[in-house]
Amino acid sequence: MSTKLTEHRTLTIERHFQAPLSRVFNAWAIAEQKRQWFACHEDWVPLEFRLDFRAGGSESSRVASTDGVVHAYQARYIDVVENERIIYAFDMMLDDVRISVSLATVTFTPEPASTKMSFVEQVVFLDGYGDNGSRLMGTEIGFDRLRLYIEGDETRPN
Repeated sequence: MSTKLTEHRTLTIERHFQAPLSRVFNAWAIAEQKRQWFACHEDWVPLEFRLDFRAGGSESSRVASTDGVVHAYQARYIDVVENERIIYAFDMMLDDVRISVSLATVTFTPEPASTKMSFVEQVVFLDGYGDNGSRLMGTEIGFDRLRLYIEGDETRPN
């Protein structure tokens, strides 16, 4: 019998965007916008992306890394309050192996001439998966791409 292990961590990331709140929120809510930034490695090959952004909706993404490993993300939206918060649960898989399960909360706060976004992920790494900080690093890279997307094109509608 194999031993099943769990390791719990909480990741907290805060970002300030020089953009209106609606632009930041819509980058999460509109499939064509989220597809533009939701990846942490530009050289990975996109295989699938679907987004049904609403409470009770779902999201899935599959990409292949340069070594051929398929990274799969499957989420279910629990609570969505437009321009205020998003709460969702998701799991991550490498090929056919589930490596983690998470609950994430994203909140949005208007500030003078900017928007504050707070992200908290409560993650359970499964069965000895050795993350070594790569989840935090990948999420921060994703949010750096979000910043470039949001702040890079002032002509994009909110």
